[in-house]
Amino acid sequence: MHGVFVKVVLMSREYPPEVYGGAGVHVAYLAAELARSVPVEVRCFGAQRPESRPGEPVVKAFGDPTAGPGAPHNAGTLQILSINLSMAAGLDDASVVHSHTWYANLGGHAAKLLYGLPHVMTCHSLEPKRLWKAEQLGAGGHALSSFCERTGIEAADAVIAVSGQMRLDVLECYPAVDPERVVVIHNGVDPEEYKPDHNIDALERHGIDPATPSVVFVGRITRQKGITHLLDAAEDIDPGAQLVLCASAPDTPGLAALIAEKVARLQDWRPGVIWIPEPLPRREVIQIMSHATVFCCPSIYEPLGIVNLEAMACEAAVVATATGGIPEVVDDGVTGLLVPYDPVAPGPSGEVGPSDPAQFARDIAERVNVLVADPARADAMGRAGRRRVIEQFSWEAAARRTIEVYEAVTP
Repeated sequence: MHGVFVKVVLMSREYPPEVYGGAGVHVAYLAAELARSVPVEVRCFGAQRPESRPGEPVVKAFGDPTAGPGAPHNAGTLQILSINLSMAAGLDDASVVHSHTWYANLGGHAAKLLYGLPHVMTCHSLEPKRLWKAEQLGAGGHALSSFCERTGIEAADAVIAVSGQMRLDVLECYPAVDPERVVVIHNGVDPEEYKPDHNIDALERHGIDPATPSVVFVGRITRQKGITHLLDAAEDIDPGAQLVLCASAPDTPGLAALIAEKVARLQDWRPGVIWIPEPLPRREVIQIMSHATVFCCPSIYEPLGIVNLEAMACEAAVVATATGGIPEVVDDGVTGLLVPYDPVAPGPSGEVGPSDPAQFARDIAERVNVLVADPARADAMGRAGRRRVIEQFSWEAAARRTIEVYEAVTP
């Protein structure tokens, strides 16, 4: 059946080396795996990438490479829409277009209209569930991002949700979407790349003591990832454990300042608070996760959470919020511990987060402390996590199921 595809075109804001979130990780690995079976072209934002080798995805970049997450509100959003229209041009030889996130959904929709191409879109998140994006994009920018997502998702020939909970969210937020068009394909992880690294050179470079327990966070500085709640929880986390924050790419200067203030306050009284504010090479992240006593994911919204899969593949026990697709990844009591999450009721102010932030922080600390105090249990959970990743989450399986979706919508 693969012979029916002249070319699959993936559209994404992010693609290596310009990756700052889980969607970019997803597209990079999916594109590489798809290219083993079908011709693939990736259309992304930013600077032109190096020429690809035979058997690899062909990559074409569009737009200003300096337009990062902190671009001016409405001007930045309008630029994104402009890039989408450019990405939709010149697709006469494509068989199917597959867009990822609202940053590229309008491009996929335009390609569908211009060339009659089947449009598949993967939902990595949903704008109605991310009200804090108005803080980053401005109210008008968030209105435009929501328009792009709604337009794309309601007209798409197929919608891929990265978790079962995400599928339910799609149908809740967009009741006009036919449930038959929404399929679940979990993210994957490469266990040959993400595997325990027992070296300590990266730890030494960043001042992390390999002989001392560590609680590790890896993620962007955004409301979604819940880093503020982890910093609040640190008030009650065993001070004998290091707190290692691989946290970069703040959504706004105000949020960056808030995190800096909270970290400084912690560093005033407890030892071993290490904040690495710049993006790290993947090898260093793998080594840091491999030495973690506990990997902590305090997200308030997480459609699946690739980072938990990566940590589990590195044999780290995970403490994570029981929200979104996380319970489909972290087996509570087996590969880690889940933290109960009761979100605040949506209101006109757009407030997001736990209904009782202090209790949420205490619950995070309590579960982290359980594993810090019982390293043998944490080690057993880490080993179970890697087994779970190998058995249930692979990019090969994700690519195979994605091709089946393409086949179902291609004439």
